[in-house]
Amino acid sequence: MIDTIRTDIDEGEERLRLDVEDGGLGVLTLCRPQKLNAWSWESTRQLGLFADRIRFDDRIRAVLLRAEGRAFCAGIDIGAPGGGITGRSGSERTRNYHEGIRWVHERMRVFAGLPQPVVAAVQGYCLGFGFELALMADIRVAADDAVFALPEAQLGAAVDAGGDLRIARDAGAGWAKYLALTGRRIDAATAERLHLVQQVTPADELEKTARGLAADIAANAPLAVQGIKRDIDAFADAGLTTALESSAFAAAVTLTSDDAREGFTAKAARRPPDFEGR
Repeated sequence: MIDTIRTDIDEGEERLRLDVEDGGLGVLTLCRPQKLNAWSWESTRQLGLFADRIRFDDRIRAVLLRAEGRAFCAGIDIGAPGGGITGRSGSERTRNYHEGIRWVHERMRVFAGLPQPVVAAVQGYCLGFGFELALMADIRVAADDAVFALPEAQLGAAVDAGGDLRIARDAGAGWAKYLALTGRRIDAATAERLHLVQQVTPADELEKTARGLAADIAANAPLAVQGIKRDIDAFADAGLTTALESSAFAAAVTLTSDDAREGFTAKAARRPPDFEGR
């Protein structure tokens, strides 16, 4: 099950790392490059812990969200498709999944709602939950080798962290459906054209470009910066809370379906899935 009690991180189990630098910059790094920074319930727990620390740290005026290795985040680790969510019946397991996804949304809401603006630096694979995480940043800078996709439907699951909703907000409902219903990948240039990233840069200049942007924000008046972010978010996110509840229910139903079990199994076996709609 999900560990919602502990507030510590065991040595060697770090999914993220926070460094506070001079100049008001907090650098939050996905630090599991050997796994392509694959996401898990534990990753979400740690993100929530760091969001709480950043929120009230007046040394941090802007956040740089970055990742080690050749991928920003390749999505969920399919090596553990059950995710630790169990139940004595299908209904109870669905209920538990629903609460688990709602818990994820709560952690994500804290991160996306940080008073400090977040600049994401994205390289390589930015898939599934990785894409959803990047979309929670205020501004996204992508390397020219970045690849974006929401492949959940190919695995028999709904998009569970609101990525499709944020794409609908930023790029329009048609593009949200195009990406979420097909699972197709787009390159950085296309993502920029769709306003899903704000700047594309050569891969070897990504860190410098994103860091410079975050530093420019950190140099401005904190109260003004935070007020601007709140105002824009209040306008852009109108209706998002209600839509996320619908998303949590859809995710719970699909993640406990036979199709999801088949989708994850087929992916691990590198074969086409045989979905039956149950």
